[in-house]
Amino acid sequence: MKRIFLFMIGAMLTLSACKRTVIIPDEELALIFRDAFLTNAYLEHERVNLDSLNLYAPLFNHYGYTTEDVQLTIGNFSKRKSARLSDVVERAIELLEEEGMAYDRQVAILDTIRQVSLRKAKRVVYSDSLIRVSSLKDTARLRLTLPIEEGDYEVSYTYRVDSLDKNKRLQRKMWIRRKNGSKAAMQIYTLQRNREDKTLRTFRADSLSDSLCLQLLVFPDEAKRPSITVRDLRVTYTPDERAATEELYKKQLGIRIFAEEMYRQILAKDSIQ
Repeated sequence: MKRIFLFMIGAMLTLSACKRTVIIPDEELALIFRDAFLTNAYLEHERVNLDSLNLYAPLFNHYGYTTEDVQLTIGNFSKRKSARLSDVVERAIELLEEEGMAYDRQVAILDTIRQVSLRKAKRVVYSDSLIRVSSLKDTARLRLTLPIEEGDYEVSYTYRVDSLDKNKRLQRKMWIRRKNGSKAAMQIYTLQRNREDKTLRTFRADSLSDSLCLQLLVFPDEAKRPSITVRDLRVTYTPDERAATEELYKKQLGIRIFAEEMYRQILAKDSIQ
């Protein structure tokens, strides 16, 4: 079986010469991606040395396309406002499921791609290692308004209200301000005193969101001299999964489409960072 497959590879490589480069329709590209997953599964089962083969040229030729056609098509997605490469990948997954193919490992690789894409796209949009507030004028340092886009925002920090604080009650407020000026996802919390307290809150922003508003110190009663320390304040942004996956595919446009070793390298680099 392996010999037949290798013979087919050698024979079909000759078919791509002198062919004009074209854009591949989305549905056909999804079929190519589906077969790429199956090719990976077959080669892994047969223990073929992946580095010794141009894996996908025969697959492309089967559909009447060349390596250059695929590269041009993938690169062209960035110019198409209403098109997403990840939509084509999702369609390939649907085709596999519709045909009842039990390639659990390949589906697991797709899940890995999603998780890696989210980790690679995650970034800190605001940070401050130490904020000490010992007067009313200092409280402005604990009021932040950050512009946001669609995705998840994680707010984390550690605070301590010490014995020098003269207020009966202290609170914090966090919310999303929408483009029409209204407030959403409001969170109000009473601060604890004389102990370190860790805070971790997540907000999901949609297309109607404008900014993330943080008031880490609020006086519900008459304001008196505060004494609070905030450490390791960080706001971390993770884009929508679809957008993150799209960005990863744009960065990984090598010809070895979804080859497992490529994602091993990504995971290895990601674990080092």
